[in-house]
Amino acid sequence: MRLDDLDPSKNVRDHGRGSGRRGFGGGGGGGGLGLLLSFLPMLLGRKMGCGTILLIGGAALAFMYFGGGAGMLTGGGTQAGGSGDAVAYDTQEELFAGQVLASTEQTWSKLFRANGSQYKPTTINFYQGNVSANQCGFASSAAGPFYCPADQGIYLDTSFFRDLETKMGARGDFAKAYVIAHEVGHHIQTLSGVSAQVRQAQGRSSKAEGNALQVRMELQADCYAGVWAAQNADRMEPGDVEEGLTAAHAIGDDTLMRGAGQHPVESMFTHGTSEQRMAWLKKGMQTGDPAACDTFARGAVR
Repeated sequence: MRLDDLDPSKNVRDHGRGSGRRGFGGGGGGGGLGLLLSFLPMLLGRKMGCGTILLIGGAALAFMYFGGGAGMLTGGGTQAGGSGDAVAYDTQEELFAGQVLASTEQTWSKLFRANGSQYKPTTINFYQGNVSANQCGFASSAAGPFYCPADQGIYLDTSFFRDLETKMGARGDFAKAYVIAHEVGHHIQTLSGVSAQVRQAQGRSSKAEGNALQVRMELQADCYAGVWAAQNADRMEPGDVEEGLTAAHAIGDDTLMRGAGQHPVESMFTHGTSEQRMAWLKKGMQTGDPAACDTFARGAVR
């Protein structure tokens, strides 16, 4: 997916720098530049446009002239969550996530305006290992990316991208983009009030009924991710659709349970089967219409 011409979103926070996280920079100009250059073969293996090439070149010059002080990929002096600090993307994975987020902001702002309303963006919170997600409590990266309705933020340890590729067999940029777009889909549910309605209904339901409602939430977020992709069809590349569907299949409840040596039990599903996740992602891609994502309609989910 071609996103390299986009400036990454301003709406990010990094919860890991205080614990010694390091970016592309080193202790000195020469060492930092050498580390940057060591990443070039990896970067050149990605789908890159002029924006990324210029960014790499600019970073290299910064290392040479400023002694490694500009040792992180930055978003053009953008600001992080109103903190007054420049947004610095420590890794290529974070930079890519910021570009995906920027694309979702453009897309959903347009769709909300067409519906006579204003879109309020979510924020990606980068972390490593574990994080305290405000009112959503303490979380470990083992649980994967998640959305916290209380602070309307996405929490992402980008090591999940490597797990997605190496452990789940879901390779490619679009597989990663789908994960982020899915979490943005949960943000759309918060803004529309669907999330609050489901939580209220779950409070009156049995565990199995509550799980079934959660499945519909997750499938709708998959559909919204597909809507985002359809709205950006001009940025799609050959193989992107297949990458997204492979990722959706890999994180279906039945597939994950079988992978863990368990027999799939429908009443325990909270995200939907692989077939359901693929079907709703595909529906969003085919229609490009959020109205087509009503997973709560009678008979919508089988």
